[in-house]
Amino acid sequence: MPTIAVIGLLVCVACVVPAVAGETLPEEWLVRWKQPPAEDRPLQIVHGIDPAGAVRDGMAQMVQTGDPLRVAEAGMEFYKGLGLGGIVCNVDFKDYMRSEASFRVLASGVEACSKVGLVVWLYDEDGYPSGAAGGLVLKDNPAFEASELVFDAAKDDPFAVRPAYEHTHASNNYYAARRYANLLDERATRSFIAHTHDVYWQRLERHFGTTIRAMFTDEPSLIAVNLGQLPEDVRKKVRVVDPVDPGVKALPAVPWNHDIAAQYQSRYGQDLLPLRRSLFTGDSAEDRKTRVQFWALVADLVAERYFGALQHWCGKHGIASSGHILWEEALMHHPALDGNHLKALSRMDIPGLDMLSSNPEVVIHDGWLTAGLPSSAALLMGRRRVMTEVSDFSEKMGGRGPAGLAEMQATAAWQATWGVTDFTLYYGIRDRSAENYRAYNEFVGRLNAVLKPACWAPDVALYYPVYDLWAEYKPVAEPLRLETQSPRAQRIVDSFKRLGRTLQRRQIPFALVDHEFLADAKVEANGVLAVKGKRFKTLVIPESVELPGGAALVVDAFRAKGGRVLVDGTDAARLAAGAVVESLQPVHVLTPASERIALGQFTRDGRRVVLLVNVGTQAYAGSMTAEAGEKWQSLDPATGAMQPAESDGANRIRAVLAARQAVVLVGGR
Repeated sequence: MPTIAVIGLLVCVACVVPAVAGETLPEEWLVRWKQPPAEDRPLQIVHGIDPAGAVRDGMAQMVQTGDPLRVAEAGMEFYKGLGLGGIVCNVDFKDYMRSEASFRVLASGVEACSKVGLVVWLYDEDGYPSGAAGGLVLKDNPAFEASELVFDAAKDDPFAVRPAYEHTHASNNYYAARRYANLLDERATRSFIAHTHDVYWQRLERHFGTTIRAMFTDEPSLIAVNLGQLPEDVRKKVRVVDPVDPGVKALPAVPWNHDIAAQYQSRYGQDLLPLRRSLFTGDSAEDRKTRVQFWALVADLVAERYFGALQHWCGKHGIASSGHILWEEALMHHPALDGNHLKALSRMDIPGLDMLSSNPEVVIHDGWLTAGLPSSAALLMGRRRVMTEVSDFSEKMGGRGPAGLAEMQATAAWQATWGVTDFTLYYGIRDRSAENYRAYNEFVGRLNAVLKPACWAPDVALYYPVYDLWAEYKPVAEPLRLETQSPRAQRIVDSFKRLGRTLQRRQIPFALVDHEFLADAKVEANGVLAVKGKRFKTLVIPESVELPGGAALVVDAFRAKGGRVLVDGTDAARLAAGAVVESLQPVHVLTPASERIALGQFTRDGRRVVLLVNVGTQAYAGSMTAEAGEKWQSLDPATGAMQPAESDGANRIRAVLAARQAVVLVGGR
């Protein structure tokens, strides 16, 4: 059976840039650029494969044959003809995981993909959030339900453990109101895998590692936090599997589990039960210590017992684990949702994000954290591939959709600047012409032809302050908002978001690093910070952060050896003023400055590669700095055109982009 390495889990090795010829590109690059293979193209998300879908896609004549395999092959040829590289699919949600007829249809679809040369990923849930197997886990054992410790200050005994359902994402999502499994419970995860992954393996074993390349898990979380109610008009349309009890009082809550107190005792040598009040209130050093220890434990448990368990199963069966988590863009929610988003994502072979908007001017300013988390997780774990689930959901819900081709392409290219390689699509095929859909898929394929084998190469690290938020986070009964948290938490989050936005707007690629990755980093003699082998020249730290011991020692050593450490609110005050370019001295600087240009920085085969994207509606004309003597090629992923880049001085090349245009620049000597 093929191993993960064989099926394409690209690993970044040394990203050095020796001098190579810059006049022409290697034949391997050109072949994939001219005809991107299926592995480089987007995958269409198709929830179930059925003949009725084939009819809707214009293949009624094939359905009339009555041959399921011929119908499925026709459907797959249709997708292939749109320029897609494959599909993300699942057995039909009706009678989920228990219908023989549905599995026969799925098997025909996967077999058809194998015959026509398309890639398959398997989606692991009946809708979302993943983890409950459409209710089969809780049917297996009701004790596997997600639980929460709640705090009611009005009672003499304020603590109670109850199911986490009312007022949570389980009862307030766009798919179904349905009770959920406990991701802290290793028994619940085993049940989930047995009801989903194991069944797919039994039915489709011979396709694993060849046609079937990955499993996709969708928005799993620890649930025990109020994210707010859906709009009334939306809520009326949501399928209700488990009725909501209106008598359940909204209360501050933290996730709980059958053995969490025992785990806390084992790790810290303390009884958690007398310390429970500190999880909800109090500002003493002991209160904060308890919160830090609790959330550190939660982060480790969910990373190991859910994400790690899925990763282990996928590795054992020759495929990659992938998917995305919940509310990546909301930093203050990260402790409650899974303890540490960066840690959870680091336990995916192909970590991913959920990009609900295809307005590139929105995503460049507000989506950087959504993309930065999985890209950083992959980078710091020595992996290359990053997944996106992308759509124009926001535009369609707001009456502004569907998104046009130029917006879709610019949004894709913006994500590629962050190192995203695997595009899974919720775009409606019938929302746009076949010609435009084909053009989009060719565009993504060409981006990947150059960038997927390259190393994403940011040389700035931005500290991800989840450790500080563990100390500050106090659950609330109402929907969690930053305004409900301490002034220090607000300063940290505001500073972090401002720093990330400023770096993005000034074309300075950066990765996120938390206290654990930082504590394990090595400081090299030349003032370089090596985190899991990835080298950074600069570390940027948000305001009001207090680094824990191991991380603080590394940062002190880095500074002592000449490394650049900028702390917002002190010596990095200039960052807030917008003088980020002068402070960080990036290799590539655009003149004139523009907040609507995104820049991705890569290395491949000894060459520098830069991806420039104009997300705006106005053309841009300027120049970009480059090392003296480098010769650059300019590649247009929308048209496939290639030409030498124009020089604009000894160490500058011209940077001219039409509205929404992306250009790949490849350098060499």
